[in-house]
Amino acid sequence: MAKEKAATRARDALSAQRRKLPMVRIDKDYVFAGPNGPARLLDLFDGRRQLIIYHFMFDPRWDAGCPGCTGYVDALGDLSMLHDRDTSFALVSRAPLAKLEAYKVRRGWNLPWFSSYETDFNYDFHVTFDESVTPIEYNFRSKAEYEHRGTPFAVEQPSEGHGMSVFFCLDDAVFHTYSAYARGVEGLTDAYSLLDLTPYGRQEDWEDSPPGWPQRPTYGS
Repeated sequence: MAKEKAATRARDALSAQRRKLPMVRIDKDYVFAGPNGPARLLDLFDGRRQLIIYHFMFDPRWDAGCPGCTGYVDALGDLSMLHDRDTSFALVSRAPLAKLEAYKVRRGWNLPWFSSYETDFNYDFHVTFDESVTPIEYNFRSKAEYEHRGTPFAVEQPSEGHGMSVFFCLDDAVFHTYSAYARGVEGLTDAYSLLDLTPYGRQEDWEDSPPGWPQRPTYGS
């Protein structure tokens, strides 16, 4: 319990540092495709002061969304508290809106979902990788840094990554305040947090579990 309390205090201190990060003004005029027509980044706030965007992996060539991202959204609970605290939540993917809408119906979701197709949004926030458009960067590391660490960034191009970005609105000015990628996002779901409390854990092959414990590839079936 002492270690858990220490971790809680450390998490609170980290959150305090996160709240004090510098805000970067967004001057590019992104226009997304949404269920009610074209929408600017400011429109995604839906009249609230704060906006959380989940970068959902959905390549324009695909007919279904990423299984890992799908599991993430499936695990989300009631987000009404966000609205009570002046915060909106939305999904953004590069696939055309028609594919997003069809998949949304198929999954039974009601979250707002916008298409960034034919915009720079995914490239600017480093969740679409295409060196013909912009140098590869993911999780705040360049392609060269991955190679130097011995983990080459070998992906088909173009390809998609997942992540989460947070924005703040002052009058009509929009500011980027935070982004997280890869495993920096997974702890933001209730399902993973609950599984971490159980003897079997997440049952994924990277975990330090006793021999014979059920495990499967991360994001695998």
